[in-house]
Amino acid sequence: MNERKTELLIENRLRNCGYFDLHDEIVVEQQQSDSSLIKRLLKNASKTGSGVGKPEFIIRSREISDFLIVVECKADPTKHESSTRTKYRDFAVDGVLHYAAFLSRKFDVLAIAASGEDENSLRISHFLHLKGADRAHAWEACQDIVTFHDYYEAFIASDLKFRQDYRDLLKYSRGLNNSLKANKITEAQRGFLISGILIALKNQAFRKSYNSHKTTNQLTSALLETIRAEFDYADIPSERLGLLVQSFAFVITLPVDKEYIEELIEGIDENINSFIKTHEYYDTIGQFYVEFLRYANNDKGLGIVLTPHYIGELFAILAGINRDSVVFDNCCGTAGLLIAAMKEMVKDAGADSQKIKKIRSQQLFGIEFQPSIYALAVCNMILHDDGKANIVHGDCFAVSDNRLVVKDADGRDIEIKPTVGLLNPPYRNKKIKSDKEELEFVLNNLEYLDPNGGGRCVAILPITCATNPTGVIGELKRRLLEKHTLEAVMSMPVELFHNSKTTVVTCIMVLTAHRPHPAGKKTWFGYWRDDGLVKIRQLGRIDADGSWATTRDYWTKTFLNREVIEGFSLMREVGPHDEWCVEAYMNTDYSKLDSESLSIMAQKFFISHVMSEAKLS
Repeated sequence: MNERKTELLIENRLRNCGYFDLHDEIVVEQQQSDSSLIKRLLKNASKTGSGVGKPEFIIRSREISDFLIVVECKADPTKHESSTRTKYRDFAVDGVLHYAAFLSRKFDVLAIAASGEDENSLRISHFLHLKGADRAHAWEACQDIVTFHDYYEAFIASDLKFRQDYRDLLKYSRGLNNSLKANKITEAQRGFLISGILIALKNQAFRKSYNSHKTTNQLTSALLETIRAEFDYADIPSERLGLLVQSFAFVITLPVDKEYIEELIEGIDENINSFIKTHEYYDTIGQFYVEFLRYANNDKGLGIVLTPHYIGELFAILAGINRDSVVFDNCCGTAGLLIAAMKEMVKDAGADSQKIKKIRSQQLFGIEFQPSIYALAVCNMILHDDGKANIVHGDCFAVSDNRLVVKDADGRDIEIKPTVGLLNPPYRNKKIKSDKEELEFVLNNLEYLDPNGGGRCVAILPITCATNPTGVIGELKRRLLEKHTLEAVMSMPVELFHNSKTTVVTCIMVLTAHRPHPAGKKTWFGYWRDDGLVKIRQLGRIDADGSWATTRDYWTKTFLNREVIEGFSLMREVGPHDEWCVEAYMNTDYSKLDSESLSIMAQKFFISHVMSEAKLS
């Protein structure tokens, strides 16, 4: 068989995708590279065990320095991949993964294996081996050869890339926190300092000139003035502008020198700003806020915890968010849930730039009571381009008639009625009698939604809100069912908020607004205790092996179809004095006990203990 035929098939595909026409942008090399770094990495990468490694194609960009494509071909399609992937010389997949392992010491590598002598027999497989990773992963984003740009865009959007960059962000945040602490910058100031610098870096004049100031005072004054200018440019209502600017006034008196601030700005631009640009819809501000304040006591007293990024993504699916949704969070925190919703809405809008502009300016609303958190939420929305004017500082229970208003093109007030409510309310401090119950925030959110009915509310709450059958909670549950429909309740992982140093056990409730719960209607209950995330020292609780996407799809499919699965989900008619959780009604078959069943039993015991404690209190 003739391997050159396979190479020509791939070469023709590369040619048709423009690889050989873009000499100023893309370098396509065969067998060996002119790059000294690539030469060094392949010096001992021969498939026979000694000597230079020589892939069929090595493709790189002149602009993107850390991404590389490597291709290996075999004529015989039966020699595409071995069962062990260790027969580097004889199989296409084995060989290209061998080369990728060497190149991944310095590059993110897209490894392509091809086999077959003609179009009918040709097989193409893609793998990603990220820089510094111990192994490659099969990548099914592309089935055939596509343009370099399309490959890179798909790579940037991949879960693998996100997990890699997220780990790097966590490592940077810990180091940054330690550095700020060592330089006497308080926990409360750290989140604002990072946010302020990110806002200032949106200003091109500041970006070009921040390292040209002669004194510390000149630099900090320029930083504060640029923050103010960016707020002005963002068209923040005048009554809120003063509060926002005041939140950053401390930068003038930072107890550090000019060189430290310059290094800080450079590091934030390189590590945080690049993450935001790559992963556009992520609550980065919230991530750093939690990292900086996780050991402080003041905000735990406020019941504030960061909603994990993947839960925001899950909310958007459960709520059925699309391009026409109008989304509202009445206790929006750092705006993480609104950003997750924005991601789904913009995705659904496709290339419709006018619709995307409307989504950002008229379809996202939030209210936040705490002044400091409100300022961070506005910064977060500015960093995600618009939406900030619709984040209101105030008490969601005090807004007149639950009205949300925006200005039209002529400056006239237009009342907006949201179709979707999302919330992770402040968790009640039992020591503070005046604290609102979590279900009161849910009821409040529902009142803002379109009164014509059909609005969807998704909330994550302490499990006690679902299980306590009496007292204040029992009465709030009665009010919920009297006016709204309880569609589903899902029991969430016990350590969901591990990264926020919070141990509260939670559930997700899904409700339809302004439609009283029909007599005899059954609610869907799901056992969503195992999300596949694991705890890793210094990184917290993360999606280490990339299993979350599979879990998410399974959870949402069973929810959308209201599937009844033994040991996982059920349908049951409930009233206000019943327990609204699957554990109360799910039976265990003791004849089929295994490690997973024992784990479920242990969690049931723990949850029942939490319920008992709640009832006693």
